Amino acid sequence: QVQLVESGGGSVQSGGSLRLSCAASGYTYSTYYMGWFRQAPGKEREGVAAIDSGGSTKYADSVKGRFTISQDNAKNTLYLQMNTLKPEDTAMYYCAAEGKYISWWARLLPTAYKSWGQGTQVTVSS
Repeated sequence: QVQLVESGGGSVQSGGSLRLSCAASGYTYSTYYMGWFRQAPGKEREGVAAIDSGGSTKYADSVKGRFTISQDNAKNTLYLQMNTLKPEDTAMYYCAAEGKYISWWARLLPTAYKSWGQGTQVTVSS
């Protein structure tokens, strides 16, 4: 049973930065996929960034150049460094993990991931 616990959310002003963390436990996949997703009130959950066990990354166009996904395998922790935050980045942020193969085009699709954390709130004020 994979367990994911997010932390690091908070309230910042526009232009500020936050780093989200996702502590993972309970999985033994040699190949895996992890991602950050977000959901704003009244909107569908959307993919923000994804990374695989080989280190390949994929970003949504809306965050390219501002967000960076990374992982520390020794700590079993996934990170999302968010810079130059905008009010439209306000959302609940979730991390997700999947041990089965996810094709490149599907890596930012929420339906491709089976395990989810509870989320951490990010609020950006103008």
